[in-house]
Amino acid sequence: MSGNDEAAGTAAGLLARSPLTYVAVGDSFTEGVGDPGPDGAFRGWADRFAEHLAGAVPEVRYANLAVRGKLIRQIVTDQLPRALELEPDLVTLCAGGNDVLRPGADPDALARILEHAVRRLRAQGAEVVLFTGVNVSGGYMRARIGHFARFYLNIRSIADRHGCHVVDQWSMAALTDPRAWDDDRLHMSPEGHRRLALKVCAVLGVPAEGTGDEPWPPAPAAEGRAEAARENVRWAREFLVPWVGRRLTGRSSGDGVRPKRPDALPLRPQSPADR
Repeated sequence: MSGNDEAAGTAAGLLARSPLTYVAVGDSFTEGVGDPGPDGAFRGWADRFAEHLAGAVPEVRYANLAVRGKLIRQIVTDQLPRALELEPDLVTLCAGGNDVLRPGADPDALARILEHAVRRLRAQGAEVVLFTGVNVSGGYMRARIGHFARFYLNIRSIADRHGCHVVDQWSMAALTDPRAWDDDRLHMSPEGHRRLALKVCAVLGVPAEGTGDEPWPPAPAAEGRAEAARENVRWAREFLVPWVGRRLTGRSSGDGVRPKRPDALPLRPQSPADR
């Protein structure tokens, strides 16, 4: 069966379920950091994907349990039990990125924790979507890219063993454009989140306009070296130094933050222009 046939089969099965319960599990990536919504909460690709899903299914119930800054063990301990309680038809699970950023991280050990979560979700009958990361090998990520690549290969193996779907961000050229990223250079911009939602739709066969990897319009002229240096200093002061400070003191950006959508509530479809 080709990838397109598999996606079509998944869509036929998922889109025939009503109500369809979708639960998003993860960290800041899934919470939607970088994509502020009109109500002050973050929106993000998962909310946007859920809205596409609601446009194709008569009734979608959507929960988002993701919390920024969480490590993979925290996600499995805190979010997985609640996700199972909700008896989801579909789960998107992205975890481990914050772990791999830390010195001494073992990608293989992290993958074993992820596989434990996948095994429990699949045993309950949920369709599970996993994610590789983006192929960003420049700047401060350069020293960790080998660890990330190893973790992503593990994710593909887990997907093969358990019949999961994979959203391969590594192959998305659109996400290597700086415009896909927020000012902190770690989280996606609203446009990056929008494009990723379209990619998830493409993987699952959910109707949407585009695949998310369409070419960007021509970029503005590159900034001069002096301006780029000033921007790097500003970024380090506003984002890198606080991030390092939290690591050194054992704090997290998610301390005290609760999931934005802990219950699987009905979701009304949005107009295509709002997705």
